[in-house]
Amino acid sequence: MSAPAIVCSALSFAWPDGDRVLSGLDVAFGAGRTGLIGANGSGKSTLLRLIAGELRPTAGTVRVAGPVGYLAQTVALHADRTVADLLGVAAQRRALRAVEAGDPSAIADVGDAWDIEERAAAALARFGLPTDLDRRSDTLSGGEAVLTGLTGLLVRRLPVTLLDEPTNNLDGRARALLYAAVEQWSGVLLVVSHDRELLERVDTTAELRAGAVRLFGGPLSAYEAQLAAEQDTAQRLVRVAEADVRRERRELAESRTKIARRVRYADTDHANKRKPKIVMNARKREAQVSAGKLRTGHEQRLDAARDELAAAEAQVRDDAAIRIDLPATAVPAGRTVATVDDEVIRGPERIGLVGPNGSGKTTLLRRIVAQVPVGYLPQRLDVLDDAASVLDNVRAPGASPQQVRAGLARFLVSGAAVHRPTGTLSGGERFRVVLARLLLADPAPQLLLLDEPTNNLDLPSVDRLVEALAAYRGALVVASHDVDFLGRIGVQRWWRPTPPR
Repeated sequence: MSAPAIVCSALSFAWPDGDRVLSGLDVAFGAGRTGLIGANGSGKSTLLRLIAGELRPTAGTVRVAGPVGYLAQTVALHADRTVADLLGVAAQRRALRAVEAGDPSAIADVGDAWDIEERAAAALARFGLPTDLDRRSDTLSGGEAVLTGLTGLLVRRLPVTLLDEPTNNLDGRARALLYAAVEQWSGVLLVVSHDRELLERVDTTAELRAGAVRLFGGPLSAYEAQLAAEQDTAQRLVRVAEADVRRERRELAESRTKIARRVRYADTDHANKRKPKIVMNARKREAQVSAGKLRTGHEQRLDAARDELAAAEAQVRDDAAIRIDLPATAVPAGRTVATVDDEVIRGPERIGLVGPNGSGKTTLLRRIVAQVPVGYLPQRLDVLDDAASVLDNVRAPGASPQQVRAGLARFLVSGAAVHRPTGTLSGGERFRVVLARLLLADPAPQLLLLDEPTNNLDLPSVDRLVEALAAYRGALVVASHDVDFLGRIGVQRWWRPTPPR
């Protein structure tokens, strides 16, 4: 391959428990910017990890022309990493130190990155990020961690770049910087995202659905327009096929009536001996043969009409989405639910917590958690034991496995998936498990604190989350950079925490 490219041939992957994610996938991504979309759990993150070399295929091959830069959506979860680790320059820094200490064998590891520290610090400063390369990542906000990882990809200038939900946790300024970087990106860029603005800046939209990737020329809006036209056609074909099935059923019923009449007449003639026996027997056989042909013809046409209907229905999408049924958690208007600093949270009000990355939104939510019992959905989704199964992470004391399974099924986690180690989940799957653990608690929380809840969710799941929160009657505090989402859930008050000095 002379040009930067990603080629997947007969690619299959299954987790150790047998849960199959991809099977026989054939797809190629060329130069340019490609947005990869699909429902949560469809295998987008797994595909990126296979391309990046973090996972080994169960079968098939992945070929990549050139080094790969990869930003995982779990970048903010690794609290023990440093800024240099997030940038991807830690190994080169160690090699530089070794050379300075007199080890000539480390020169090859430095490559052409003799000025890597200066370039890294300059890039961090350009994005308004801390320039201390030894700073621990757990002192960064989620948005700062993501933006640091993005900065590292720009610094390293690799020909093939993979981004998994890069706008998660980013404030408006950071998103604008990312959008500008994407618009100028050269080489191969494959980005998994549900961010509409970002997906409007790609050259090609690729949809991963039912184990296959389909490519659409143009950004998300072009994909949606083409898909809408296809679905209109599919719905029309279903209506036509349904009408054909009804007609064939009616004609089959009519043919059966005719058949019964002919057989009855033939039997009557035979019983009454109205004609010579040889004539009556011939007419009876003729009636039976004719009836058989008529019945068979109509039945075949009905079967064909049913097949056409099934084929038409298969083209109509009915994607599953999480179904959240929040329990009755009514809080009387005016009742004080929590107090933090001079702010009081009362009754069933909805508060939007806004501000730039690093302004203290997550810190403020954690202070509320420390003061009163609440339901808390953290931004980093780091409240789960990655080594434990989904079932063990969600199961509350006294709850039976059957009860937990039934609850998880409402969040599209069912079957063998409940026994998977939580560390193998995609970002969207992880979100659903954390949300299930929060909302399946007994008693259910009357104060919900949500930190960037739309991160990792596909568009239909965001809609379902909006519907669920619309039915929630407790107090709600939501930190989010998604102003549209805050408006849809009916935020009534706005908080802007004072940035720490």
